[in-house]
Amino acid sequence: MTTALPSPAATHLSPSALRLLRTAGFVSNFDRFCIAPMLVLIGPQLGAPLPVVALAAGGYYLAYGLMQPVWGLVSDLRGRVWAMRVSLGGAAVAALGSAAACNAPVLIGARMVAGGCFAAAIAASLTYVGDTVPAAVRQRPLSELMTAFALGTATASVAAGALAHWLSWRLVFAVPGLLAAGLAVRLRRLPEPERERPRTPLAPFRLVLRSGWQWFVMAVALLEGAVLLGFLTYLAPALEARGVPVPLAGAVVALYGVGSMAAARLVTRLVGRWTPVRLIVVGGVQTGAAHLLAGWSQSVPALVVAALLLGGGWSFLHSTVQSWATALVPAARATGVAMFGVALYVGSALATGLAASTADHHAYRPLFWLAAVLTVPLTVAAAAGRARYR
Repeated sequence: MTTALPSPAATHLSPSALRLLRTAGFVSNFDRFCIAPMLVLIGPQLGAPLPVVALAAGGYYLAYGLMQPVWGLVSDLRGRVWAMRVSLGGAAVAALGSAAACNAPVLIGARMVAGGCFAAAIAASLTYVGDTVPAAVRQRPLSELMTAFALGTATASVAAGALAHWLSWRLVFAVPGLLAAGLAVRLRRLPEPERERPRTPLAPFRLVLRSGWQWFVMAVALLEGAVLLGFLTYLAPALEARGVPVPLAGAVVALYGVGSMAAARLVTRLVGRWTPVRLIVVGGVQTGAAHLLAGWSQSVPALVVAALLLGGGWSFLHSTVQSWATALVPAARATGVAMFGVALYVGSALATGLAASTADHHAYRPLFWLAAVLTVPLTVAAAAGRARYR
């Protein structure tokens, strides 16, 4: 590595910079979660069956996950702001292309490009905070970012289906496209944080993969993705299997975002007062309680509480582990955060896929109870590891 630059922790993250980062994360999450409520409406209009149109969602998620390390490397090589501006510019074109799609193949291709481009926004935002905020107080702005991310998820879950039903599904894709284009321009005002520059393109990967703690935190993220995201996929189907209307089921799941936002505000106040280990344990308890409740009853009231608790678990547990991930390899921070993201999304995909056959038989009780059991090793490993890390 070249000679170290002045400590990034000494720089300042202004309120306007944080607002830009929060907006970028909000738009990215809105675009990522908006298609699921619209699949049934899009298919007939494009003359394609549901399984074909669903490839637009699957392709998006695949591209989103695969492009995480690519954008992380680009960010370490060319800069955080540069990576965000280029990716958001590409995302704007792809999202608007999705809105103009004339058939299913065009829509699938456009959504895959959009997923690959929007993949940079959240990881780059987290990395920017890691570069500019001291580790001791870093979780506060990270929690604010998590609030914006959760708001994007909740808004997409509630608004996308309604807009598609009453107006047009094309509008739902066009809105994040226009917002991404505006952000790509506005981010030119964001100062590039100081960082150590790698000598070779593969140097960040070598640094990250040589870190034992990086591998440990990635293993935690793999399990976290399964417990906090993978099984979340089946909250709405569990309600629908009991005859609950689709809009109501979607509204219940959207409460996950509400719980996450409320808890993120609390976490922001607790950082510095509570240790990271305590935050992890409280998040694990909320997550375990949520899955136990969901396993006990798949009624609307029970899953309302479960969704809120899962959102709280995400803000307490995940934001703490995410903050930890930003400190592991400072010289290749973007690549390290991206690899953390890959592990998280792989864990989510594995849990969702492996549980699909059980969910197909409407056996939701054992699924949620399995998630509750997996919460125990997740919480123990994350808390014990964070206690030992120095």
